[in-house]
Amino acid sequence: MLARIRYDSPIVLSFAFACTVVTALGTLTAGRTTGAFFALGPDLTDIWGWWRLATYPLGHADWGHLLGNMSLFLLLGPSLERIHGPRLLRMMLFTAIVSGFVNMAVFDTGLLGASGIVFMAIVLSSFANAQAGTIPLTFVLVVLLFLSREVLAAFRDDQISQLAHLLGGALGAGLGFQSAKEPT
Repeated sequence: MLARIRYDSPIVLSFAFACTVVTALGTLTAGRTTGAFFALGPDLTDIWGWWRLATYPLGHADWGHLLGNMSLFLLLGPSLERIHGPRLLRMMLFTAIVSGFVNMAVFDTGLLGASGIVFMAIVLSSFANAQAGTIPLTFVLVVLLFLSREVLAAFRDDQISQLAHLLGGALGAGLGFQSAKEPT
């Protein structure tokens, strides 16, 4: 008997496919499409700047960057989509926009890639079984392991926006506490 492949997580899979298409286009155009439409610059002086505020998570510098982000997102995202449903898409967009605005306010560099959204998913997933009025131990451990690593990495000159990672994690924590279920 043959099993059917099911499109089981439409938000997560559509996002991953969109990131893959954008990365392929970027590869075919030597990065021109990525830079023009999917890389957030340090200001929003034109209409494309506002567009890129929402689309920069789709662009990635190269296939390694994409694979690093999507391997974690495809692992964590389906569970989050089952828990949060369509609200997950709003969480992703909120994380991208807040991270973009804060990055522009603090730095004169741009943003590219879904790392902030991935860190939001990492921290938000630690709230999978949370109840109101409690702090999940998994959340504490995630903060200690993942986010402390980002604070230490912030001192390296590596072209990686640890600010986006930290903001994504902080937003994931806020969204997780907001979504915590009432005790039964």
